[in-house]
Amino acid sequence: MKSEIHPKVVPCKIVYQGQVVMETLSTRPEIHVEVWSGVHPFWTGQQRFIDAEGRVEKFNRRFGSASYRKSK
Repeated sequence: MKSEIHPKVVPCKIVYQGQVVMETLSTRPEIHVEVWSGVHPFWTGQQRFIDAEGRVEKFNRRFGSASYRKSK
C-alpha cells in the first residue's frame, strides 16, 4: 500500500443526546447521532409516535372524515 494517501484513524465517540453510547475508530473524533440501535424501534420492540409538524392533523383533515363516511 502507498503511504500517506489514507486518512488518519483516531478513536471516536458516538454521542446520542449528550451521552457517549459507543466508542470506535473513525476519521473524526466525535459523531453525534439522532438514532442508534439502543433506541431504534426495530431493535427495542417499542414504537415511538413522532408527529412532525402536524402531519397527522393535516392527514386527518384531508382524508380522515372522508374515509369514515365511505365505510358506512
